[in-house]
Amino acid sequence: MASGRGAGGGGRGRPEQAVPKGAGAGLGRRRESRSIRGRESAAGGSRRGLCRRRRGGLGDPRATWALPELEVAGGSRLLSSRGSGGVCAMGDPERPEAARPEPDEVDLSKDLPHWNKLKSDEKYFISHILAFFAASDGIVNENLVERFSQEVQVPEARCFYGFQILIENVHSEMYSLLIDTYIRDPKKREFLFNAIETMPYVKKKADWALRWIEDRKSTFGERVVAFAAVEGIFFSGSFAAIFWLKKRGLMPGLTFSNELISRDEGLHCDFACLMFQYLVNKPSEERVREIIVNAVEIEQEFLTEALPVGLIGMNCVLMKQYIEFVADRLLVELGFSKVFQAENPFDFMENISLEGKTNFFEKRVAEYQRFAVMAETTDNVFTLDADF
Repeated sequence: MASGRGAGGGGRGRPEQAVPKGAGAGLGRRRESRSIRGRESAAGGSRRGLCRRRRGGLGDPRATWALPELEVAGGSRLLSSRGSGGVCAMGDPERPEAARPEPDEVDLSKDLPHWNKLKSDEKYFISHILAFFAASDGIVNENLVERFSQEVQVPEARCFYGFQILIENVHSEMYSLLIDTYIRDPKKREFLFNAIETMPYVKKKADWALRWIEDRKSTFGERVVAFAAVEGIFFSGSFAAIFWLKKRGLMPGLTFSNELISRDEGLHCDFACLMFQYLVNKPSEERVREIIVNAVEIEQEFLTEALPVGLIGMNCVLMKQYIEFVADRLLVELGFSKVFQAENPFDFMENISLEGKTNFFEKRVAEYQRFAVMAETTDNVFTLDADF
């Protein structure tokens, strides 16, 4: 394991095992693991563990966890319990697994005829959006591997991060497959795959995210907010642009994969908001607003000036408003008041959020789960008692 990096200051420490080997055999037993060798705190200079198990096992409601800024109380269930219809629980990793799309589940056979009929501006926009997505998932994973998984020692949170890393890799594979399918010119394809180096407007967004990974002075809470903005704001406008194509009946494979991936990213953003709620020392509302507003400005510039949605027939003014609406919603999820007071200008995005709206004649639906994942023991079994 690489050396751990602190969430709140300049020193470094190497994390030790937060939970002893074989801990699963006695989840209810009281035990005290060693403190992680931390760093000098900026204020008092005293050494404090990066994460410390204080009382009990995962099933012990008295169990608490501590980062310099993070404390999780009440055991492993940080979100709604399994089966209650809520977002994935930290102690319930099957849910992100069940939501995981596989690239080979996406039918791209009808996309090429659509692609060949698109205008050159529409092809330009779609290919460059895919290039941004293909690059951005790698940046999200870089943060998860290099920072968050090193800093957060809560097993349930690290379990979720592990699934998130897996899912982001699947997303990258999907975007690569889409680019390979639509773009036949090897040189243009290489240009798109290297978007961070070849496209200044993609580089600007990437640099903003990478700065938070490399920043050793920012607090853990600030970086949680920043990457909630990456997945909740930097992706949202591009998702909406692809859903606009769905509204027009174009590119069914692309739009189906976009629906699956956007729900994954929504779950990841929800988890970031959950982690933020359990921080002991949160950044101020003013600081959170500063981070969110900065992300909004970058995203608005990206989709209305650098790569304007007008290329596919969308209204740039309404796209600006939509990004502000998404930012307000994120601020509320983080526990703060709205900044922009914006309403959702895209009715088709409201329809996307409706669950279970499934056409009988669709081959696949986005409200799916993979076979045997989250299935009850009585599911998928042969019986002679069924009514026909």
